[in-house]
Amino acid sequence: MTTKPERLFDRVAEWDGLVAFASGKTQTARLGIVSGRRRMGKTYLLRALVERVGGFYFGATTATAGESLRQFGAALAEFAGAEVPIVFDSWDHAVTYLFGLAAREHADKPLLVVIDEFPYLVKAVPELPSLVQREIDRYQVEPSGTRLLLCGSAMSVMGGLLASNAPLRGRAQMEMVVRPFGYRDAAAFWGVEKDPALAVRLHAVLGGTPAYRRQFLADDVPISLTDFDPWLSRTVLSPLSPLFREARYLLAEEAEIRDTALYHSVLAAVAQGSNTRGGIASYIGRKAVDISHPLTVLEDCHLLVREQDVFRAGKSVYRITEPLINFYEAVMRPSWARLESGQAQQVWARSKERFTAQVAGPHFEAMCREFMLGDGIEMLDSDAGFGEIGCGIVTDSAARKQIQIDVAVMQSGDGGHKAAVSMIGEAKWGATMGLNHLDRLVRARELLAGNGLDASNCRLVCFSGAGFSDALRDRADQDANVVLVGLAQLYGRHEVGDRG
Repeated sequence: MTTKPERLFDRVAEWDGLVAFASGKTQTARLGIVSGRRRMGKTYLLRALVERVGGFYFGATTATAGESLRQFGAALAEFAGAEVPIVFDSWDHAVTYLFGLAAREHADKPLLVVIDEFPYLVKAVPELPSLVQREIDRYQVEPSGTRLLLCGSAMSVMGGLLASNAPLRGRAQMEMVVRPFGYRDAAAFWGVEKDPALAVRLHAVLGGTPAYRRQFLADDVPISLTDFDPWLSRTVLSPLSPLFREARYLLAEEAEIRDTALYHSVLAAVAQGSNTRGGIASYIGRKAVDISHPLTVLEDCHLLVREQDVFRAGKSVYRITEPLINFYEAVMRPSWARLESGQAQQVWARSKERFTAQVAGPHFEAMCREFMLGDGIEMLDSDAGFGEIGCGIVTDSAARKQIQIDVAVMQSGDGGHKAAVSMIGEAKWGATMGLNHLDRLVRARELLAGNGLDASNCRLVCFSGAGFSDALRDRADQDANVVLVGLAQLYGRHEVGDRG
């Protein structure tokens, strides 16, 4: 196995998957699709792969079909060691030559070919996927060592390559999405893993996007929790920083998004808490049917995710997946003129409560659900931990209110067993949790049992970023079904339920 370069942080699974694809011994052409939003380090990863295993790399640019063809011929000539650029009559000729090169010289060994920013080429040459499909099909019969990786950041375009009746449908042997670092890996990447309170705030603003630290901020990292406010003012909130307009660029770069004002309004509605389809439509003054397309596009671009209510079939809420966009919509966009005039400190001083309620709070809830996909499983029975993890609403008809469950683990009913709830939890970022929070979970468990769910082994979990009252800690000590999870546990520094 080709070793991963030390300069590549994490990405072990991605690296192993790419190496296995590039070095496969089958003597037929293979196709892989690598996608992911911008700034995730896809190009960095693929260039490192080409350096390790050899092969041909071509990075497309925004250009016409003719100019792109000349660039491709020049790059291919350099790879082949030709003294002059290779001139192609058409992209049909170029694709045929590329696959033929592998067949002639590498039929008995793999030849890695990487075409980066493939959506740029598709925009200029719409027939390109069909040309690739023709050669892939041809070299399923004839011998070939081609290992073709198509990479791109326009998620709607890349997702469409293998969808429905697209030419490349069913031709790919690998489909990889390079995602942001998880909250723990992001803390290690930024070097703040020893300060969980700072790590949560940093992740709530920038998420796990690798490029933001080194390429955008030149390793300008907040050194402590007290440095977070000054750091934010001199980076994300400063018009001199490349991060200042990054949220706008992320939206504008998606090929399917044209009316950016409408899409920003949809995202603003979600950031402000109007996260249902009806709530979003009401916020922006449109009918629910009119926002179906924007919601679908934002989901395809991996900027929005629809989270199903685990207790109520057919009910769902939307959540912004890119923290920087959520921060922009909630904090920056309402005060854009002041920020552009250099009033970062003043704007931030007046935005902290909004940040806690609309950014850090919901982000902390999502982190707790992510925790349950990892170490949190240890607090449940071995079988129960593999249920559906999500959030939902429990209706208390007697009290005429609804109980929001931030984290839940559900087991679907099968084999004569009725559906069960393994845990329900409440997450509070900025408030010390007490018995009142636990009592709400107890009531929710009673209601779920009354609705026909098996809640006999349901754990009640309190997640807090600010700590727990002594009374709640005492209750947790006395009841094994009550579990407290603080920042130290979320970041793996103590065992779950540890009073420390």
